[in-house]
Amino acid sequence: MPKKKKVNPKKNIKKNKSAKKSAKKVLKKKVVKKNLKAKTNNLKKNVLEKKTSQPLTIKSGQQNDIIEIKKIKKQESEKRIYKVKDYVIYPKHGIGQIISIDKLNIANIDVSVYKIEITKDRLNLTIPTNQQQHLRPLSSSNQVNKALTILKGKAKIKRTMWSRRAAEYEQKINSGDIYQIAEVVRDLNKNTDMPIDQSYSERQLFEKAYDRLLGEVSIVMKISEEEGKIKLNKSLGKKIEENTNNQT
Repeated sequence: MPKKKKVNPKKNIKKNKSAKKSAKKVLKKKVVKKNLKAKTNNLKKNVLEKKTSQPLTIKSGQQNDIIEIKKIKKQESEKRIYKVKDYVIYPKHGIGQIISIDKLNIANIDVSVYKIEITKDRLNLTIPTNQQQHLRPLSSSNQVNKALTILKGKAKIKRTMWSRRAAEYEQKINSGDIYQIAEVVRDLNKNTDMPIDQSYSERQLFEKAYDRLLGEVSIVMKISEEEGKIKLNKSLGKKIEENTNNQT
């Protein structure tokens, strides 16, 4: 019969104690690692916040130019909400006024629409409110003043065939951009000292661009169309004043 080994109870207690100690050490290490990770993340966040909140200094010679970096809040919605009686620009037809906001049932779906009146063309448009890329708000007074400054500049006429230039002018007018429309008025104005010097198509394009610009300038500056004409003609020169009077 093989002899049974005597088990020392003290040894077992020691083994259990050492196992518990090693387990505790492992846990402590894990906790320390977690805390260290959290601290480093917080530190990184604080550094980034300080960098963005503090002004950035750029040395240029002896003086320090300070550029402030501000946090830009993300807008909740890029859509612009127009109200009844608001003036808007529909690029292909020019300035119009919202006369109502209605709901139409199209294929059993309720669609909200703007009803826009284009007075010059005697036209009523229906534009869904979710297709606002077809509309733009009125220019600011600063933008109008810049457009009037463009009229004072020199004409920039390309040496290309008239058909190509006419297409470019038409594209600029239909863009609805006040600066591009002002450029067309400026460029076509230079050859309008006498109506005979202008072809029929040139006169048509000039009048179209002139009327579009006049409508927006008058409403933005809160003046009558007659006063608006005086402002445009002053920027273009006296000779054009006579021509626009003949046109009306």
